[in-house]
Parts: sequence; C-alpha cells; structure tokens
Amino acid sequence: MNPIKVDQADGLRQLMANSPGQKLAVVGSGPTVGATSVAQNLAAALRQQGRDVLLHDERSAAPPTPAECAGRLLLVDAVLDPQGALSAWAAQADHVMVVLQPSATSIKASYACVKKLHYAHALQCVHMLVNCATDASQAERILVNLAQTSGRYLAMTLASAGWVRADPQMLQAQRLNLTVVEAYRTSPAAADFFQIAADLGQWPWRSPQGPARAVRPALAASNATGPTLALH
Repeated sequence: MNPIKVDQADGLRQLMANSPGQKLAVVGSGPTVGATSVAQNLAAALRQQGRDVLLHDERSAAPPTPAECAGRLLLVDAVLDPQGALSAWAAQADHVMVVLQPSATSIKASYACVKKLHYAHALQCVHMLVNCATDASQAERILVNLAQTSGRYLAMTLASAGWVRADPQMLQAQRLNLTVVEAYRTSPAAADFFQIAADLGQWPWRSPQGPARAVRPALAASNATGPTLALH
C-alpha cells in the first residue's frame, strides 16, 4: 500500500476523532406527531448510508460524553421544557428539526413551537419535517405557509427538512420493534427517510475549524398554492 495514502487516511481519522461531532436536535411540535419515530428511522437510514450515527433520547439517559460524540453525527430526540425551550445540551445543536403532521391542530402547534424556540434561543433558522403526509404537494403547501408566516412575524427562516408519507408499514415495523427502514426498505416511508438522510449531507454543518456556514434558503413563496392558516 502507498505510504502516502496510509498517512492521509490516518490523518483524516485523527481529524474526525478530534472533531466534536455534528448534532441535530429533533423536536416534536406535539406529543403524538412521531418525532421519536422520525429520529429512530433517520438514524437507521443514515447508518445504512455509511454514516457513524449516535442516537440519544433525552428521556432515558444522561447526555453522551464528548469522547462518545467525537467524529460522529449525533441525533438528539429532544425534550422541551414547560416553556418550550431545549435543554442546555440540546441547544448546542448545529440544527433543530421540528416535526409536525398535516392537520390544522399540528400545523398551529408547530408554529407555536417554533415561536417559543425562537424567543428562548434566538434561533434564526429551524428545519421543518412533515410526518404522515398524504403526498409531496400537501407537505410543500404546509411548509411554504409556515415559512411565509415565520418570515413575516418572527423574521426567521424555516427550511424544509422534507416529508415522510403516511405508510401502514410504519405501524407494522413498530409492532416488530424495528424501524421501517430496517423492516421494509422499499416502502414509501423508508424511501422518504433515505432521501432525507441523503439531503442531510448538503446541510451547512459546523467544521472542526469553525461554525456552520450560512443556512440554506427556505422554500420559495412562489410554490405556495391552496388555502393557508392564520398562525400568528
């Protein structure tokens, strides 16, 4: 083996080992939107794409140590306090993803969740994911409406993290104590999780040398069609 290539590989591993890792906080806009399922399936999809992922549930354990996080992508199944704020540890995430469902109640709750996060942590950008969507068109309408409202009243950016289609195989996978990504790789929901996992690679992550790059743009307002909800 070429010794130069060996040295380069060793150097890359050393760089990753010294990196604090990348952190994504997954937040449910309500208790029944499926945020934990999203975090579990996204972690499974990322692992199958070759990423070194650590999934941490704030309900069940103390935060992992810096050594456990080093060089890894950390997904945090985050818990909000009664005021809607993240824990001090989760608030250090590179990105926050808010999960909602395509109902009027959930959409309004997601805006309230974003508003509380904005005022609690001065967040300027949050990623939104629509779980159990009927189709992409429905999810896009919801995300555009939320992005417009947040930009107008909170002066903050909402970026699309994507959507997961409603899929009966999700429930069957849960009965088997598996993620849909593990149990039914060709299902619609699994395909959506694989797409979201692939898209994560294009997000602006913090590098070992400095902070994350500027956030990507929100959904374009020109894509919005259909009725909107008064959210503010």
